[in-house]
Amino acid sequence: MIERVASQSLRRMASSVRFRYGTICLQHQIRLASTDQPAPALLPKLRNDLKAAMKAKDTNRLNVVRGILNEVASAAKTSSPMTTDMQLLSLLRKRTASAHTASREFQDAGRTDLKDKEDAQIAILDEYAGGVETMSDEDMRVVVSNAIHELKSKSTKVAMGDVLKRLLGSGGDFDGKAVERSEVSRAVKELLSSR
Repeated sequence: MIERVASQSLRRMASSVRFRYGTICLQHQIRLASTDQPAPALLPKLRNDLKAAMKAKDTNRLNVVRGILNEVASAAKTSSPMTTDMQLLSLLRKRTASAHTASREFQDAGRTDLKDKEDAQIAILDEYAGGVETMSDEDMRVVVSNAIHELKSKSTKVAMGDVLKRLLGSGGDFDGKAVERSEVSRAVKELLSSR
């Protein structure tokens, strides 16, 4: 009798835990789905390409797209989700750099089969990265040069951090623009060292 009551009690607790867990998961999904943040424009293309790669049994593209979508989903659970194409482009470039490193290591190890696989993934990543429109390098350098000139007219010494804050900060020249932070900081560093 005692065993049967204990068993029923354990079953009720287990179903309660499943219900609570399911409710928590549902609330988490609703919260993620109802954010006011716009999704990157490249994201729907990636989702469609995932379906197409599954149908075509294109394993290279499928692995690349799944990896990207997994990282986007993981970032959505953090305090800084990917909300712009520039963040997605940064992810693509990071993955491309690691694929280049792996390709070189496979080449050195004499594993041409794995090197070819990495090279195919690099081509796919480059294809997606090329689909993101960014500000041209010349236009970006003009804006950076103007900001440096303006800051130098106010102060004799201009630090790189001040220029980046002026350009990339809230209300800055590149706020909301399609530029990569790494490219801006590289241009600022080059232009400050040349003056």
